[in-house]
Amino acid sequence: MKQRPRKLVGKLVLATMMSIVLAACSSGAGGEKVEPESKGAMESYGVGETFKATEPFNLSILYSDQPAYPYKKDWLLFQKITEKTGVTLDPTIVPMSDYSQKRSLLISSGDAPLVIPKTYPGEESAFVSSGAILPVSDYVDLMPNFKDKVEKWGLQDELEGLRQEDGKYYVLPGLHEEVWPDYTLIVRTDIFEKNNIAIPKTWDELYVAAKKLKEIYPDSVPFSDRFQFNSTLNIAATSFGTKAGWGFGNGLTYKEDKDEFVYTSTTPEYKEMLTYFNKLVSEGLLDKESFTQDDDQAIQKFVSGKSFIINGNSQTVVLHRNDMNKTLGEGNFSIAKITVPGGPKGQLMSGSRLENGVMISGKVKDNENFKATMQFIDWLYYSDEGQEFAKWGVEGETFTKQDGVRKLAEDVNYNGLNPKGTKDLRIDYGFSGGVFAYGGTTDLLHSMFSEEELKFQQDMKDIKEVVPAEPPIPYSDIDREQVTLLSTPLKDFSDQNTLKFILGERNLSEFDAFVKELESQGLPQYMQLSNDTYKKYKENKQQ
Repeated sequence: MKQRPRKLVGKLVLATMMSIVLAACSSGAGGEKVEPESKGAMESYGVGETFKATEPFNLSILYSDQPAYPYKKDWLLFQKITEKTGVTLDPTIVPMSDYSQKRSLLISSGDAPLVIPKTYPGEESAFVSSGAILPVSDYVDLMPNFKDKVEKWGLQDELEGLRQEDGKYYVLPGLHEEVWPDYTLIVRTDIFEKNNIAIPKTWDELYVAAKKLKEIYPDSVPFSDRFQFNSTLNIAATSFGTKAGWGFGNGLTYKEDKDEFVYTSTTPEYKEMLTYFNKLVSEGLLDKESFTQDDDQAIQKFVSGKSFIINGNSQTVVLHRNDMNKTLGEGNFSIAKITVPGGPKGQLMSGSRLENGVMISGKVKDNENFKATMQFIDWLYYSDEGQEFAKWGVEGETFTKQDGVRKLAEDVNYNGLNPKGTKDLRIDYGFSGGVFAYGGTTDLLHSMFSEEELKFQQDMKDIKEVVPAEPPIPYSDIDREQVTLLSTPLKDFSDQNTLKFILGERNLSEFDAFVKELESQGLPQYMQLSNDTYKKYKENKQQ
């Protein structure tokens, strides 16, 4: 066998040793932090800078297709993203109705795109143990805009609630500067004014107003609701000192005076709320069908004048006006959102400043554009420039901006803001959609509100006190499975009996019996597990 020269052998040995050392460093040997792959990344990317890839690259993304503004490959949105950043998005299109299910299947099979938007805090928990998604909290140093907004807006406590048992969080939520209330009661203000009935500021005043309306219009049902009453229960529960409807969640409510969680539907506050709405139903002031009817049925009663109060938001009030122009005739009615009524606990408002956000596939760690991908996500979802772009589009094409005031281009409409516009910001251009446009400053949020909606927001801000965020309960993977097995039937049973108590199908004198029935269905075990986990989290945090 031919021998290699000694010098060459020495060089080979040295090269091999160097490669081993470098491999060890890159794999985090000795506890060192792994340096992410940085192809295409900017060296000095910071707050206020536009991200521009140093080398163009494609980035896969899961896209929830909204039927009201279906996906178009040639949207200006996608063209400008590539033009501005050098990133070409490669979307996997999923119908909005199947999004959650399809997202789970793709993640579980290992076929998910790298960027997974439209994920609400809590939905990421199921994917943590498998390592399928990135522990994004480990990499926020790559996201200067995200870090800046968290610090500037004091969002640390709210982010704390996202942490899993390992102390990390796995979803990048949309960040709002302030709590954004939207759902409330919409009332026929013309009917209230005509009959000299004051717009109610509390739930007790709403009862009085509904009673007068029933006396004046005996064939009507003053309050007929949509969303199967879940939205109204949600907004009302806060001022009763509890949670219900859409806000019932895992069924747990934190009691600061006891420093522990209680089961929401077993509390005196919950019973008080049930008693109130039972009174409305029993006196014919609240339509029994509110809990079972389709939204269209509730809307039809309201727009035809058979009811005078309904739950809704800034978009539904516009839709109701359009319908009522046809049913009652333009100029023959007036409707408005009212501030959410206060309750026994005062004028309280719940709400997180976090909204749905982005998961990132764990596969991104092995991607040569890892660092660039994090910078791109930071720019698009968390920079002022990126958020304005996702919401308003391109200055000079879809909107103008003068002295900080944004205005849609003459031929562009969005949600009735510019009804003369022949093109739609979402349908024709792709902007202001739910995959990219969320979070941001209050100024940006308010920039697309009507004067009426701005007044509602200000009124809510003036009179409401925001309920602080509750501490997290970061379950282990094993405990999370047990929690699901325990909490799901407890919630179902609570929902069933909430309906029965309000409708009078079960007498409220049986409330204590209802609590005992919950206890026989595993409630003590659920509470033990939840509070033990919370205490363990608190102890670890204090160490």
